[in-house]
Amino acid sequence: MFSFLIQRLKAHPRKIVFTEGTDPRILEASARLLSGTFLTPVLVGKRDEILAAAEDIGFNIRGAEIMDPETFPEMDKMVAEMVALRKGKMTEGQCRDALAQGNYFGTMLVKMGYADALLGGATYSTADTVRPALQIIKTKPGCKIVSSCFILVRPAGTGDREVLAMADCAINIKPTEDELVEIARETVSTAKIFGMDPKVAFLSYSTHGSGKGEDVDKMREACQRAKMEMPDLIIDGELQFDAAVSPTVAHTKCPESPLTGHANTFIFPDINAGNIGYKICQRMGSFEAFGPILQGLNAPINDLSRGCNAQEVYSMAIITAGLCE
Repeated sequence: MFSFLIQRLKAHPRKIVFTEGTDPRILEASARLLSGTFLTPVLVGKRDEILAAAEDIGFNIRGAEIMDPETFPEMDKMVAEMVALRKGKMTEGQCRDALAQGNYFGTMLVKMGYADALLGGATYSTADTVRPALQIIKTKPGCKIVSSCFILVRPAGTGDREVLAMADCAINIKPTEDELVEIARETVSTAKIFGMDPKVAFLSYSTHGSGKGEDVDKMREACQRAKMEMPDLIIDGELQFDAAVSPTVAHTKCPESPLTGHANTFIFPDINAGNIGYKICQRMGSFEAFGPILQGLNAPINDLSRGCNAQEVYSMAIITAGLCE
């Protein structure tokens, strides 16, 4: 999977902002990225502190760009643009104060074209990464929400890899029918970026009417609308998980399902199911989980776990830059 993304980036090299430029995990991942020729780290922070931190832990970050909000030569221009973007919701002084912080400054670097993508959250909360993205980058045309997707990867017995997409596992607590359709559309787009041929299951505790309830109706109706919106894809629902992934169970429970038990892209009814589901796959199914990958924004912005390691930073940097159109 990563060789596929790296080849894509080598054809179109990108720049990615790291909002926490002195963090040892960021520096280690940056040094590793710089050993290639496909992705340039843009480290936010004080130049002397970043260089000293890299030297102390022995990482070569020569070739990285370092940008400090305190010395950024076009800060006045950046402040003016942010004031215009916020449309009266923040004063000039409030924008200037916000841009002194790495998360807002880094997001504006992407907005103004100094970088193509952003990866934050090594020390910031998810909210502190997502909020500037919503306020500055905003949702792309046709999208009303930001959603999230996890890509799960497991080596297969044939030597290939099994790749799954699951959404929404991190952002939308109880999505509406409209939001589920949008989540499905964006998750399909994400899956295709990772070389998948999406086969989409709208999940429920019911399979084709075996159970009753508002949540069942919501998933069934969202599935029907997604089918109409994406008629070229194989989509089915509502389905229980076993009917979505087991040909034997599908033959018994829903023999008419076009998925025939071979779903690889899963739309969950709410964040409880999604978060539990992907973690079961990760911890008990030996899948490696990558995400949350944020969907629906005008530029690739992603969030790290504060418990991440350097390998996860490296992987998410490639994933985030690989989302660039």
